[in-house]
Amino acid sequence: MINVGIAGIGFMGMIHYLAYQRVRGAKVCAMCEQDKKRLAGDWRSIKGNFGPQGKKMNLRDIAKYAKLDDMLADPNVDMIDICLPPALHAEVAIAALKAGKHVFCEKPIALCATDARRMVAAADKAGRQLLIGHVLPFLPEYNFAYKAVTSGKYGKLLGGHFKRIISDPLWLPKFYDPAVVGGPMLDLHVHDAHFIRMICGMPTAVQSVGSMRGKVVERFSTQFHFDDPELVVTATSGVIGQQGRPFTHAYEIYLERATLLFDYAALAKGNDVLTPVTVLGESGGVTRPKLGSGDPVDAFVSEIKEVLRAVRTDTPSPMLDGSLARDAVVLCHKQTQSVQRGRAVKI
Repeated sequence: MINVGIAGIGFMGMIHYLAYQRVRGAKVCAMCEQDKKRLAGDWRSIKGNFGPQGKKMNLRDIAKYAKLDDMLADPNVDMIDICLPPALHAEVAIAALKAGKHVFCEKPIALCATDARRMVAAADKAGRQLLIGHVLPFLPEYNFAYKAVTSGKYGKLLGGHFKRIISDPLWLPKFYDPAVVGGPMLDLHVHDAHFIRMICGMPTAVQSVGSMRGKVVERFSTQFHFDDPELVVTATSGVIGQQGRPFTHAYEIYLERATLLFDYAALAKGNDVLTPVTVLGESGGVTRPKLGSGDPVDAFVSEIKEVLRAVRTDTPSPMLDGSLARDAVVLCHKQTQSVQRGRAVKI
């Protein structure tokens, strides 16, 4: 049994807690939170843009801490699950690793590449696992694409295009602050940067065009360059001013013997538009594979199962390892530099 201490009871802390309830071999034994009501189990103020809303929870058998150091000193805790704001990830993760705990940390790994490197180095020195919660590869649509690419079922990967755009998140006053949230690049596009890094390897350069909002990129398109000149990968991401489409994500992935399509747009008043995962075969066939249940918490259950596998076997995760998340942050910052400089930037 792996005993888990959750640091931070916000929306993601709640989602992680609910996911642990569906997983064998792990138990949430401790929580750390400064909000006294939430620490006592009153989660009714917790709301998110998917999944269930907060309610009163029975946390009677869970150790409760107001200070992180006290939870890190708890000998019963094997792993710290960090669900705190991104600006706090590095220091909390490094402290947990130094305390001998494994770390599972929500994305992004950190807001700057230097902190991400520090976290990876601390995990190596401590001999503990550092896993970063990039849940995208566990969503049914992206998990299908990941397996299609890595299995070689449809032959060599030739390239792809990825899209992730939101309306202006007016409810997040610090969204465009590079020291708090990081803007669209680090809060939004980092999902696709991580996925591209995972299935394509590390690019050699990026060339991005876009518009700035203060010190962060607001909206942009990127061409990724690789050692293989025939691997053609692009991405578009950022924020639009119209509130009628709060969220969209999509991909087209080109393989030797198939093209994979997916496109989902959440529109106002429930007018959502969906192109489900579709496989265009080399002989002209069109198929739509059956995917998961549609419960968004299921992806987090699968993610946590992979976290537990990596911790039990003491082997890096091909999907959640800290080095992959570090590389995703590097890619985000290089794209920002490319927009600012108006030219390609080497990785």
